Amino acid sequence: MLATPYTCLLALDDAALLARVESALLGAGAQIHVALTAYAALAAMTGPNAPDIALLDARLPGMPVAQLLAAARSADSSQRLSIVVAADGITQEWLDRLDEGILDDLIPRAAEPAYWQLRAASVLRAHRLLYEVGTLRENEARGAQLDRLTGVYNREALLSLLFRETDRVQRMSSPLSLLLFDVDDFGHWNLRLGLDACDEILCQMACRTARLLRTYDLLGRTGKDEFLIALPGCSVVNAVTLAERLRLEVFSVPYHAGDESIRLSACFGIAQSHGRSPVIVLREAEQALLRAKKTGPETIQTFDGPPRPTPAPVTFISSDSGDELLAW
Repeated sequence: MLATPYTCLLALDDAALLARVESALLGAGAQIHVALTAYAALAAMTGPNAPDIALLDARLPGMPVAQLLAAARSADSSQRLSIVVAADGITQEWLDRLDEGILDDLIPRAAEPAYWQLRAASVLRAHRLLYEVGTLRENEARGAQLDRLTGVYNREALLSLLFRETDRVQRMSSPLSLLLFDVDDFGHWNLRLGLDACDEILCQMACRTARLLRTYDLLGRTGKDEFLIALPGCSVVNAVTLAERLRLEVFSVPYHAGDESIRLSACFGIAQSHGRSPVIVLREAEQALLRAKKTGPETIQTFDGPPRPTPAPVTFISSDSGDELLAW
């Protein structure tokens, strides 16, 4: 018996057999839904409250069972539904459907009801284990793409995604901008506050940045205190506007680390894709960022355009917040 209850669609053409199998399944804790035709079975299998398992009679009236199986599997794209067919004998056709994954199991129609219950429980257990293994693999693959500290993409995953975005830029002749930013003098805060406090600040920084982005923008951590944003459909002008928002809304707002409140700043480098290799465009963004850092804190520089003047400094102490801010 399964540890958790399950729902079962019981679609049999023999009333006496239906009654015996239903009694055995109910005794095992299953919730039973009955269908007497192939059309009723298909509606139950593809509806919003689909069962965990369907026990189908090969003799079910209404449509050929092969057609019923094809329609059910077509609708069940996630393969969450287990399907078992009760047949008079095991033929090569049924074995082929088992190999193809159209069926999960076969039951002789003449088998005792207890055997039906045993096979249903076995199929469900195997199906759930396979689903859990698949979910674990997907989570592991997804985790390999993410930065373990901040939860945004790591450098390798972001570059891989950028190649896909570049293909789209080439097909659609649309703009794509890269915005690279680096925290000013973050090493000072590592010494002043400690690594754990600075790791927490980086996590806060990633969250603040993500809130300003669209769902299809890409955010990744490319260095200790360096982040890269890919902006599909954005020109350099749009990217500069975002950099200014980041400067004001991500870095000017105080960060709290333990009992202290600090104010950070960052420099920004921006480059335009023009459908070229992401490696080349990233290199240009890095050059723009380097030029910004040489100019001074809070500078925004674009690779193609003239150097931007250093913006007016933002006040380090906020009279509204009441925070006594540390500044470096």
